[in-house]
Amino acid sequence: MEELAKEAGITVRTLRFYRERGLIQPPRREGRIAWYDEHHLARLRTIAALLERGHTLNGIADLATAFESGRDVGEVLGLGEPTEETPVRLSPEELADYFEGEVTPENLAAALDLGYLATDGDEIVHISRRLLDVSAALVREGVPLAAVLDAARRVRSHADALADLFVEVLSAHTPEGEVERLRPLAKSVVEAELSMALDRRLRR
Repeated sequence: MEELAKEAGITVRTLRFYRERGLIQPPRREGRIAWYDEHHLARLRTIAALLERGHTLNGIADLATAFESGRDVGEVLGLGEPTEETPVRLSPEELADYFEGEVTPENLAAALDLGYLATDGDEIVHISRRLLDVSAALVREGVPLAAVLDAARRVRSHADALADLFVEVLSAHTPEGEVERLRPLAKSVVEAELSMALDRRLRR
């Protein structure tokens, strides 16, 4: 414990307090000896970074609980499934920088529930670079992250319905195994229709 506290730049008393609050995992024990490793040190450095960014210890504890109860990256991404999206690996402090002041336990739980975020050891994985960048851009424009995530949930239901429609149509009229090859055509139709729908709404 003394060695870990020294590496992290904190006192042993502070480290004990973090342990009592559940901010770090218990050490591995061999008899009377408690062994800490690089994962404990990484967590302590993350706590320090989040404190510097204005998060409270209560908030950090809630965030840690939300992450540890979230799904892991294999479950969210689906091993072996095709995807055109590029996942992004982030530390908790990097995620906090993307959405400064908006990374609350409630928003984190919503993002985990949507499958936008997953955990992989000490890292956070966002399933899509495009969605991450667009979400951050909307927040910078003044849209609360909670509103972005709520809209994402509604968009998800419509996107699922559109995907079902195109798979049904293409499966009925193309040879078996050709649906994947034609997915760019489906995406082009959706993009054009959305563009025209926005034109109609904005003209009103």
